[in-house]
Amino acid sequence: MAVLLGSDIPTRPATPAAVVTGRPSEGSVHSWDLSTGVDGPGTRFVTFLAGCPLTCLYCHNPDTWRMRNGKRTSADDVIAEAGKYTRFIAASGGGATVSGGEPLLQPVFTGELLHRMKYELGLHTALDTSGFLGARATDALLRDTDLVLLDIKSWDRDTYEKLTGRPLQPTLDFARRLADLGQEVHVRYVLVPDLTDDPADIEGVAAFAGGLGNVSRVDILPFHRLGEAKWRALARPFTLHDTPSPTPEQVAATREIFRSHGLYAV
Repeated sequence: MAVLLGSDIPTRPATPAAVVTGRPSEGSVHSWDLSTGVDGPGTRFVTFLAGCPLTCLYCHNPDTWRMRNGKRTSADDVIAEAGKYTRFIAASGGGATVSGGEPLLQPVFTGELLHRMKYELGLHTALDTSGFLGARATDALLRDTDLVLLDIKSWDRDTYEKLTGRPLQPTLDFARRLADLGQEVHVRYVLVPDLTDDPADIEGVAAFAGGLGNVSRVDILPFHRLGEAKWRALARPFTLHDTPSPTPEQVAATREIFRSHGLYAV
């Protein structure tokens, strides 16, 4: 992927926030970072927004759950920071990812960031979401998104609600909408022993994802306890403190279930 410069960058109408207010939008930003891994292809400038409607038992960033824990930040500030790294990002075939928390809790701000990352900085864009608030993503926001990183945390409805505190159906509805739009999706599945490792549960997610037609990759993410210290610092009970990470054999078996449905799983 090449970074587009100057007159080579395609033009698009201003984002709704800029049209309505005449100024860049602001949002609650927890942090930003350069990342290489599961935030999309290549090295990426990742903006972590504050606030999330889910309370996942294995969340490694519970400090992003509340919007008040973030810093009020303008879109201009985020774009200026990302702009420092565009050539470095381009060399890796990377881009920019808006993550969280849950970015669709702040859809106007998220939409402006994706739009400007794509059309001002010329970066490949990704939206990292649980899909629970997918109805808040406008068609314009999704047009400015090259890739959606979608967490489908369980197929069993009871397990999903126990794990996240929310129902599964909005995520499935959003996934189907993305398929109808032909939007490229990477599905992420966190493998947690004795919680999301039931083969029938995995089979359900795999069959659903395989039937969508727009899922180009599945990331199997082994559970870890690296965020436990943050839970303690927030005086929250970390109920998975005795849960081990899955074995390599468990991870490999999970990959094979997804691959059996024609999916590229890593």
